[in-house]
Amino acid sequence: MKKFLKFIFSRLVFVGLALIFQIVWIMIFAWKMSTYYNYINILLGALGFIAVLRIINKWDNPSYMLAWSIVILLIPIFGITLYIMFGRSGLTRWNRKKFAAVHDTYSDDLRQNQDVLNELKNNDASVARQSEYINDYAGYPLYKNTSTKYYSSGEDMFVDMLKAIKEAKHYIFLEFFIISKGEMWDTILELLIEKVKEGVDVRLIYDDVGCVNLLPAKYYKELQKVGIKCAAFNPFRPVVSVVMNNRNHRKILDIDGHTAFTGGINLADEYINKEVRFGYWKDAGIRIQGDGVWNFTIMFLEMWHYVTGIVENDRSIYKADRYVQSKIESDGFVQPYSDSPLDKENVGENVYLNIINKARDYVYIYTPYLIIDNEMMTALCLAAKSGIDVKIITPGIPDKKIVYLLTQSYYERLICAGVEIYQYTPGFVHAKCFVSDDRIATVGSVNLDYRSLYMHFECGVWMYESDSVMDVKNDFLNTLKDCEKISLEFCRNRPWIVRTFQGILRIIAPLF
Repeated sequence: MKKFLKFIFSRLVFVGLALIFQIVWIMIFAWKMSTYYNYINILLGALGFIAVLRIINKWDNPSYMLAWSIVILLIPIFGITLYIMFGRSGLTRWNRKKFAAVHDTYSDDLRQNQDVLNELKNNDASVARQSEYINDYAGYPLYKNTSTKYYSSGEDMFVDMLKAIKEAKHYIFLEFFIISKGEMWDTILELLIEKVKEGVDVRLIYDDVGCVNLLPAKYYKELQKVGIKCAAFNPFRPVVSVVMNNRNHRKILDIDGHTAFTGGINLADEYINKEVRFGYWKDAGIRIQGDGVWNFTIMFLEMWHYVTGIVENDRSIYKADRYVQSKIESDGFVQPYSDSPLDKENVGENVYLNIINKARDYVYIYTPYLIIDNEMMTALCLAAKSGIDVKIITPGIPDKKIVYLLTQSYYERLICAGVEIYQYTPGFVHAKCFVSDDRIATVGSVNLDYRSLYMHFECGVWMYESDSVMDVKNDFLNTLKDCEKISLEFCRNRPWIVRTFQGILRIIAPLF
């Protein structure tokens, strides 16, 4: 009862009801006007048609454009209102210009060392082209002199995160989609406050929607009082807004420019299995140390500039070699990257597609959601039909039941093409990893769904011949032992009402 009352009076419910009220009011007003005035009805139809024309002329995914076009043409008032709030894949024009200007400010800080790239070209020209894509279209170069460590669970990574924070001497940058009060965050917060007292520059960016039901409104002010520089990304307000669709889904911890962590792990107790919500929470993360951390440092400073308006004119003070003279021994090639919804380049998806399309023997995939567009479906099916061993692990226990049903609706076509699908029976898989051919892997925050691939700010680490590549593979193979292989019979023998509902969900899948 206490939990229920807490939820009823939560910020999430308040904001949700306020938004619903506004949407309903707008639709009732438009409907009443159209009832009394014929020309209003014609105007709404014309607006719907114009909106659809604008949508189909954008550089968006065809499935995404089709889903919104259907909704808008069927129910113009409702469809247009929802599209303005949730459907646009980029921020307002003013925000796009602002972010582009910020990005340009930091572009000179990320220059590719040609000797490193040439060494990769000599090893494998095809792989080098994948790396060049990330550098050319995301703006993040390739490095050596970087070591990696893969984590097969949040609790393992948490131990090293605490150790790194304790050892920080100069600055700690944190950027997370979700923060929730509990053992994980409370422990980290206590350490951060200690570090502030030691004179360490501590900064935090959290996503306001990700934390809407987990943190108080304007929580950043509480942290500012204890000396932590803190900002909320794109604050969620109870007002119909055109800019709340794009969220910051990245997970970054950067210590003194020489150590960084990323992956699927947020700062909440379920991620380290101190709170059981959907069985065992299977996640994954990666730590890098050395030259490659600079990409994460610039990622954070760029976002900090965008959110707060504060520009760091002398970025050299954040370079690791200012504090650490010794070089890290190279662990293969490492390339941290970020994906933005503002540049019309789906870097997160294209990194995945390059791995699939260039695979020689196998591609193994962890993903919590499998809501894919035609390009991804075609790539996976063609790889399997070409003899590539394609295996995907998804959750056995869902965190969102409708999204779970939608994920399962993609199984049949994939299985028919030869893709093997496995569900993790002990609980929920939140890891986002690709590994291929014992050579290439990526670990990051990018889900296989439309929101991650098209709407959110994301990040990851692409690796070639790093030790962690084999660690990802071995973790995947070990996890298979706790999975149930999905058969065609499972897909085809489901009740007709479930299959019908899944078909409807598929039509509006890009809206999720």
